[in-house]
Amino acid sequence: MGKRNRNRQKNQDRNGKAGGRSRDDAGWGAGYAEIVKENKLFEQYYQELKIVPEGEWEQFMDAMREPLPATIRITGYKSHANEILHCLKEKYFKELQDLEVDGQKIEMPQALSWYPDDLAWHTNLSRKILRKSPLLEKFHQFLVSETESGNISRQEAVSMIPPLLLKIEPHHKILDMCAAPGSKTAQLIEMLHADMDVPFPEGFVIANDVDNKRCYLLVHQAKRLNSPCIMVVNHDASSIPRLQIDCDGKKDILFYDRILCDVPCSGDGTMRKNIDVWKKWTTNNSLHLHGLQLRIAIRGVEQLAVGGRMVYSTCSLNPVEDEAVIASLLEKCEGALELIDASNDLPGLKWMPGITSWKLMTKGGEWYTDWSEVPESRHTQIRPTMFPPKDLEKLKEMKLERCMRILPHHQNTGGFFVAVLMKKAPMPWNRRYPKLRNKGAEAVAASEETPAETADEGGDATAEDKLKDLEDSQESSVKKDGVCGPPPSKKMKLFGFKEDPFVFITEDDPVFPPIQKFYNLSCTFPKLNLLTRTHEGKKRNLYMVSKELRNVLLNNSERMKVINTGVKVLSRNNDGEEFGCAFRLAQEGIYTLFPYINARIINVGVEDIKVLLTQENPFLSKLCDEAHAQAKQIAMGSIVLRYTPDPEKPDSPQCPIVLCGWRGKTSIRAFVPKNERFHYLRMLGVEVFRERKREDSVAPKAEKGDNGEELSGQPTVQDSEEMEAEGDGESESTVEPLVSDGKEADKIEGTEKVLAAEPL
Repeated sequence: MGKRNRNRQKNQDRNGKAGGRSRDDAGWGAGYAEIVKENKLFEQYYQELKIVPEGEWEQFMDAMREPLPATIRITGYKSHANEILHCLKEKYFKELQDLEVDGQKIEMPQALSWYPDDLAWHTNLSRKILRKSPLLEKFHQFLVSETESGNISRQEAVSMIPPLLLKIEPHHKILDMCAAPGSKTAQLIEMLHADMDVPFPEGFVIANDVDNKRCYLLVHQAKRLNSPCIMVVNHDASSIPRLQIDCDGKKDILFYDRILCDVPCSGDGTMRKNIDVWKKWTTNNSLHLHGLQLRIAIRGVEQLAVGGRMVYSTCSLNPVEDEAVIASLLEKCEGALELIDASNDLPGLKWMPGITSWKLMTKGGEWYTDWSEVPESRHTQIRPTMFPPKDLEKLKEMKLERCMRILPHHQNTGGFFVAVLMKKAPMPWNRRYPKLRNKGAEAVAASEETPAETADEGGDATAEDKLKDLEDSQESSVKKDGVCGPPPSKKMKLFGFKEDPFVFITEDDPVFPPIQKFYNLSCTFPKLNLLTRTHEGKKRNLYMVSKELRNVLLNNSERMKVINTGVKVLSRNNDGEEFGCAFRLAQEGIYTLFPYINARIINVGVEDIKVLLTQENPFLSKLCDEAHAQAKQIAMGSIVLRYTPDPEKPDSPQCPIVLCGWRGKTSIRAFVPKNERFHYLRMLGVEVFRERKREDSVAPKAEKGDNGEELSGQPTVQDSEEMEAEGDGESESTVEPLVSDGKEADKIEGTEKVLAAEPL
């Protein structure tokens, strides 16, 4: 989608004051000074193309000029999604339904009619209104806190569509080609983990982005979901390398079951939030991007498995970036691809069918309806693939009307385009690739099978040879006019930050037996899936990846640039050895590791969790009798605190909760990051709210419980990335202030990044 610089400079009037609408007056996510929302070329172009139904043009333009409503999505990955939805509906929305601000009743948030299970909502509440009411401020804090802990995702409504149309299942191997900043990637991960009882789904997500810095933003987003099935890589999507895997002892080529191809675009569908698109929009933007978009789409379908599904999407309304790319892709693939009818997949979503006739306009206003009309001087700017196919029979077979264009005025969204493609057969150039013996030799035709089929036969050529042959053939089969054949391959360039290595522990690694004994890990625990980020010295943290991602990592270390993968499950505690294990449990990976743990588990109730999350170092005696008795039977060191829902107590949380903790001599502590503490406390009915302004910055006001009582001690940040348990775990802990400075330090495996937090 259109990715643009967020650092905008406000227009100023002659007196030096910021002009136009203030940040407070706009909806969430706005913040631009007033820009004249007029572009005659834009109106002339789209009125001529007739992408808007007759009689709706004024409605369309009025919607484009309105700020975009803020949209949130409750994540479906964690089993707590229904609890959060229940909390929203039964607590926050009920408090807001009769609220008036300045004599006017506020507009309630609305569920997106087409998003399943009421898990996505939008609202027009402005920052100014949020600050005028304590109830709205409390609602806002809830959203911010849950977003930071990964339970709510702030995401534009139309951006949620492509992952839903991919129809993800837990066994699917998925490639997200242009993934940053990562909201769609998060959706894909959630769908893989639809069944929380399965710690390692068979499928995985490989999330790619060409921009090295944006990859770290992608890591930050993905890490909130704590999945062992995600890998972030850094490549040019148009030449992303073909990977190989071990399959029954042989090398095979990795083909993906699902591919999300959300390409860079001109972004004119985002005018409601990216205000400066109004003044920067020209038809040249689309003409410059078309070739790249087509190359990325072709590279995607090459790596798609037969029977697999690829979704192509843009946040552009321009057919040069939309239908023209799809038509050219279908033409090149000679029947190997089919445009799928997805009209029934999202009931309630309003969309316009794709168009079959369009023409091109230059920045100067000149129109061309066919390639033959384009003067030679413009051949480098305008390409044949930008026009509709001439063959009317072939055009009819493409069924371009199955493409979906979402217009802003139909459901108060941004503009968007999406097409769902299914691969019915190998790409024609993949069936006929030559094997080049040497520089001067003639190309010898190989068999007609796909690379995967020939790899299965295990002939003379290795998978490595086949990969090289395929790339060579792609270079040789490109035709000069660019109409047929795949794009030329590019050599992979390694750039950006140098990453620490990914090192899997070996069968006889001495670090594992003490861990297995201390936590009594089951014999089915996949210890070979444990990895660290260092070849030398002590292992500081241990991470886990799924078996399938381990396969990918081991076979492609020289072929791809991996930025991050896996989820941290264990962290070194220097004083822990005296208690029998040098590694404590990490909260990030506890839901992945817990199914294999058979020791050091304390079963806790609602009141126990309240005590553990609101008191810094409560004595063991503060626990209920049953939990206290269990704790006394466990030696000092890292522990698991498990809450099991009771169906007979519907007012208590109906989702399992697993927390990491530390058993000291006489006390017990929960090792849970701040925002997760707030999340669990809310699920337990404890009010977690702070006043926006505090008179005394040194002594912050105490948190209030749901009955108005003061909680004894604020929830303490125990950042598991940095915290080391001292001695027996009873040392004084540092209480961090509840109000953040608006920035979040995100330490990403050896490279420290500071990411500007976007408040809701």
